[in-house]
Order: sequence, then structure tokens, then C-alpha cells
Amino acid sequence: RIFDNIRRFVRYVLTCNSGEIWTIFLAPFLGLPIPLLPIQILWINLVTDGLPGLALAAEPAEPDIMKRPPRSPGESLFAGGLGVHIIWVGILMGLLSLGTQIWAIRTGLHWQTMVFTVLCLSQLGHALAIRSEKRSLFTMGFRSNMPLLYAVLLTIVLQLATIYLPWFNRIFHTAPLTMNELAIAFALSTVVFLAVEVEKLIRRLL
Repeated sequence: RIFDNIRRFVRYVLTCNSGEIWTIFLAPFLGLPIPLLPIQILWINLVTDGLPGLALAAEPAEPDIMKRPPRSPGESLFAGGLGVHIIWVGILMGLLSLGTQIWAIRTGLHWQTMVFTVLCLSQLGHALAIRSEKRSLFTMGFRSNMPLLYAVLLTIVLQLATIYLPWFNRIFHTAPLTMNELAIAFALSTVVFLAVEVEKLIRRLL
């Protein structure tokens, strides 16, 4: 269980960092302004990555944990597809964020705040999805890891504070989103969660 939870933490943090790197790295090649400010990146790394990442350590043991064959002592932490997962989900997060930026700029929306929010919420969806490498979140239930549920809800509240509280607006250079913009950001952020759930479905079928 300890080893599994270490893998979950590494999977979560490195994938989130990969998503941020791809977002910032690819933007200039697409002729886009820098999507995120340093203070926003710091917020994501400390809050969005930190709280759910720590809560993943409280994940209960998988039901089949005692039925697995022994793990080789020399096996890499990135074995079993973890390294591939970090790369493809990170790229997906980056493309989703840049797609949001392009669309929001063209439609005259608060593009930087929307990119900031979509990336934050996408990472929270990822945290929920990677609780198991094969079982669906809907099978496991949201309440089987209450610390993670509380961490996700608290992070959402804090992210909304950066959007709607004037004091936070000045610090993070954000703008209050309309309800339509916020709804779009929430909808777009589910893409990563659904993609990882599909990946787990494929694993179950193989």
C-alpha cells in the first residue's frame, strides 16, 4: 500500500508539472502570449499540486493487493506504464489549456483566468482518476478516501477565491469570470478525468 501511494503521488505531481511545462513551452510556438504568470504557477504548485498530492497518501489498499505476484526489488518506480502516463496526460493537459487560451482570446473572454482555472481543475480531476490504476472512480466511490475529497473541495474553494475576491485578483492578476465562463472551464476540465478513466477501462479489458 505504501509503495502504491508513493506511485500515486509521483504520478500526480509529475503529470501536473508536465502539463504546466507543455502549456508554457508550446505557447510561443503557436504565437500565443505566455498563458500563466509566475504567481499563478506558484499557486498551482503549492495548492493544486500540494493538497491533493498529500491526500493521495491516505488511499486505502487495493482489494487485490495480496493476490499480486511479488514485485522485483530492482523494478523502476516508473514501470507498469507510469512513465507513459505522465507524458501523455501532461501533453493532454497542455493542449487543453492552450486550446482554451486560443478559443477564449478569439471570443473575447478572460483567457488567462480561464487557462489558470482549467489547468487547476484538470489536475484535480486527474487526482480523483488516479486513485486506482484499473478500477473506476465510480466503482470505488468518492467517500472511500475522505481526505482526498476534502482536499479537492478545499482546493476548488480556494481557486474560486482567486477568481472572485478582489484582494486575490490583485495578487494573482485574475479577473472575475462570468457564470458562463466558469461553466465552460469546469466542463473543459473534465476532459482529463474522462481520458484517464478510458485508459483504466482499456487496462481492465486487456
